[in-house]
Amino acid sequence: MSDTPPLTPGQMLARGTCRHLRDLGFACVEELVPAPGLRVDVMAMGRKGEIWIVECKSCRADFASDRKWQGYLDWCDRFFWAVDADFPSDLLPDDTGLILADGYGAELVREAPESRLAPARRRAVLQTFARHAALRLQALRDPGVSPLP
Repeated sequence: MSDTPPLTPGQMLARGTCRHLRDLGFACVEELVPAPGLRVDVMAMGRKGEIWIVECKSCRADFASDRKWQGYLDWCDRFFWAVDADFPSDLLPDDTGLILADGYGAELVREAPESRLAPARRRAVLQTFARHAALRLQALRDPGVSPLP
């Protein structure tokens, strides 16, 4: 019997999305904070340093209650929504990317337009990404370690 709680619908979408993005050559970090007050569901870094953000929405109410997503646009080269096949995708803005996902995989349905990060912002995002990824790996290997302040 596992002590791990079951994944929420949003976490299932994130897992399937991350699996697909990994197949496309991206490394992913879930629930990353690029700046105070922002927490993205998935941030993905490609082989050439490109940064994608994916927000996972499990239902209409989840999307309607999200008031911060436009603030994420300043922290990525491309922005996507990940939803399941039953989600009313006509609610999603046409100028964003679309990924259909479930807990096991995903499909990129609509490419997001590119808006390249400025070099200084890219450097800051890549450092944040690397730091979060390294700290999470360390916590997995040494669960007793305390997080940095």
